[in-house]
Amino acid sequence: MDSSAPKWTEIEHLPEWDEEFYHVYTAKKYGKWLMLKTLRPELKGQEEYDKMIEKEFEVRYNLAHPHIIMINDFEEVPGLGMCIITDDVYGDSLEKLIREHKVTDEHIYKLHHQLLDALDYIQTNHLAHHPLNASRVIFTENIGNLKLIDVGFDQKKFLTHEDTNDDIYNYGVLLTKALDAVDTPHPKLRKVAEKCMADDPKKRYRTLDDLRLDLADTRTNRLYICIIIFLVAMIGLLLWLTSSHRPETLIN
Repeated sequence: MDSSAPKWTEIEHLPEWDEEFYHVYTAKKYGKWLMLKTLRPELKGQEEYDKMIEKEFEVRYNLAHPHIIMINDFEEVPGLGMCIITDDVYGDSLEKLIREHKVTDEHIYKLHHQLLDALDYIQTNHLAHHPLNASRVIFTENIGNLKLIDVGFDQKKFLTHEDTNDDIYNYGVLLTKALDAVDTPHPKLRKVAEKCMADDPKKRYRTLDDLRLDLADTRTNRLYICIIIFLVAMIGLLLWLTSSHRPETLIN
């Protein structure tokens, strides 16, 4: 590494990625592309917000999931101040893909696999986070891998049913918007999204596991049912053969 080379270069603001309290940038650190997240200028120097960004770094630093943006460091960047440093996940947000009518069946597939995996990880780790929406779901530029950003600002001892219910409702809203932007009908996913958004919260999925079960492939469900029926039948046969009620010819 050339010690005379500047540490930070090509710092560029990404307005579309900005969050409620933060500005987001892309930059190179010693030639490697990374993403930077820093407080909006009007919030810098205020103790409440300084503690907020520090807390978010502490909460997210030890997270590790393939579909969640990973945090590398928290450091001073010239011209920006203290920044949360993350892996580079430059690409298109789902919001942008919807707006530009570029949503594909591959994106839909990843929404009901990779995104649910990320949400499950967030809930398992009891992370309090901002509401899920299309601007927080990114598909990376080269391979289109799904990455969820802005995934947690605090860690609780447990999540309430209201917390998890909000995730399910917002997932349904996001999925509906994505389905509206693709030509393929996907009737099964439509039905799932509608249940996520049911007016009566009691009629929604209670957990992500319930939601996943409904999304499971029908052929897979049939296979599981057949296996279960077979095993039950074999257990019943075994119990009958070892019971006192079996025919004498079998005993002899």
